[in-house]
Amino acid sequence: MRDGFIKVAAGTPKIRVADCDYNAGQIIALMKEAAAQGVKVLALPELCVTGYTCGDLFSQSTLLDGAERALGRILEETKELDMLTALGLPVRYQNKLYNCAVVIRNGEIFGAVPKTYIPSYGEFYESRWFTSGELGTALFQAKGLVLCDNDVPFHTKQIFRCEDVPNFIVGVEICEDLWAAEPPSNALIQAGATIILNLSASDEVAGKADYRRRLVTGQSARLMCGYVYADAGEGESSTDLVFSGHNMIAENGTMLAEKRFSTGLTVSEIDVDRLAYERQRVNTFPAGDTSPVSEFHCFRFDMTPSPTPLTRPVSSSPFIPADESSRGARCEEIMTIAALGLKKRMEHTGSPCAVLGLSGGLDSTLALLITAKAFDLLGRDRKGILAVTMPCFGTTHRTRSNAEILARELGADFMEVNIGDAVKQHFADIGQSMEDHSVTFENAQARERTQVLMDLANRRGGLVIGTGDLSELALGWATYNGDHMSMYAVNASIPKTLVRHLVAWEAERLGGRTGEVLRDILDTPVSPELLPPRDGEIAQITEDLVGPYELHDFYLYYAVRWGFPPRKVLRLASRAFEGRYDRETLLKWLKNFYRRFFSQQFKRSCLPDGPKVGSVALSPRGDWRMPSDAVVKLWLDELEEAQ
Repeated sequence: MRDGFIKVAAGTPKIRVADCDYNAGQIIALMKEAAAQGVKVLALPELCVTGYTCGDLFSQSTLLDGAERALGRILEETKELDMLTALGLPVRYQNKLYNCAVVIRNGEIFGAVPKTYIPSYGEFYESRWFTSGELGTALFQAKGLVLCDNDVPFHTKQIFRCEDVPNFIVGVEICEDLWAAEPPSNALIQAGATIILNLSASDEVAGKADYRRRLVTGQSARLMCGYVYADAGEGESSTDLVFSGHNMIAENGTMLAEKRFSTGLTVSEIDVDRLAYERQRVNTFPAGDTSPVSEFHCFRFDMTPSPTPLTRPVSSSPFIPADESSRGARCEEIMTIAALGLKKRMEHTGSPCAVLGLSGGLDSTLALLITAKAFDLLGRDRKGILAVTMPCFGTTHRTRSNAEILARELGADFMEVNIGDAVKQHFADIGQSMEDHSVTFENAQARERTQVLMDLANRRGGLVIGTGDLSELALGWATYNGDHMSMYAVNASIPKTLVRHLVAWEAERLGGRTGEVLRDILDTPVSPELLPPRDGEIAQITEDLVGPYELHDFYLYYAVRWGFPPRKVLRLASRAFEGRYDRETLLKWLKNFYRRFFSQQFKRSCLPDGPKVGSVALSPRGDWRMPSDAVVKLWLDELEEAQ
């Protein structure tokens, strides 16, 4: 449970209809299996102690007495299990029968939550036997319930809070409750619940699984919660229906784990700290329950924190769509969003021309592709795009050639301005030696290039299109008032890993000579090309200096988008990059990320406009506001402790 990860499971035992003792044995075995896997929260199906399909047998005291005895056996044989479990049971109370989720742990009953919405349509006719728990909530709270000789809280408004783990708060609803217009989970999350358990017996018909899946992921997204859905499966009566055991675990709109047509456990980890962060960040999320304390019962329990090995997926490329089938559509969407931003800016300013520096590297390549798309949307000739290559001391033949080929292939106007003499004159003016390859040697070239672009744009009445990407902004890997500056920065919220992915997609889409040059650009090492080549090859490899961009993009996503503490970022990186980077390497570049991110905020505080295309952006007018003088000590201290 360290770092907010709670191992949860949805379980489907193989049952026999109305054979409560057999079902108890299956439930006990499944609970022990879950506990052995480190599960701390387990949801079992609706009415799993008896079977959901008992029909009019629910009116027989023999079945109901047998169900209560089975519950007693379950309590006795699982009293050593430090695991919160919700299981389905028919419960009698004041001459009525209720379809309940009974919440237990260490042989103790914490509460019984009755089902609110009782379906009586189509194949469902539960109201023949069961009463809605909503009808008598106040009465239930006043008088309670005796179950297995224990007084048990009995009402719909219950949450279960772990005192030892902040943000570990569980609420329960049952099957149809999720399908209703006002699910009980809406109120449960306002009372603080971060994990919702749903005990279900949803029969299977063609197409229903997709709808059910959308309900679960959609509700977890709306409520910013973890949602554990446990479905009835094999063993239910097949008289008229089939049950598939469609178990799901979702978190804030993302499916973490799913099984169908099977029995047993579906296991993953829900990050309750991540959910709490998102709720805190989104100010439209309810602050908490405002009803009188008497209307909500909070059962508080202790559960000693313990290590939770992660099984949930942790992508090493969080900015790249995980679903390969949808990647093409996502790439098209990103390119269109960025191009629409530029289209609007060109229209608003009345600029007839776009000017950009084309180096033959990844970032300027993507900027040109976006600009070309914007001109297409404007219905303008791409000759209105001026692609300028500005060779100097570090430029190689390969990058210079690729820049020209790409500009020609895309139909842009192309121009070469060799800045070598201008930079040498500037060095003479300020007393900078050509042999001194310090930061002055490098940055003077970047600033000269920006001056050339700005002046060309002025001559043509155009806009300078920025080429720097999100990863460079995060690290401050830009020359202040050099490539740091433009009139519109189309790549500003696109991280380096996504830049590469988009260019690769365009290479595949465009094909031909354009595809060939794009693939060669992809194969070219990332470099600012500011130092003289060595034997005709690039002398300055960016990732040798600042670290691998795939690591920095990973760190950026979790440290900035989700606000994770450094130790948690390191833990996730260790899982995502297992076998590729050792812990020492991950730690080295994570420290470097934090140092640079904090020290380089002054560059981000005065960025040009640029379109937001994803969930992370660093614009001082948009997503990220940070003082330029913030101190990194707390973050680095935490990493020192993690070593």
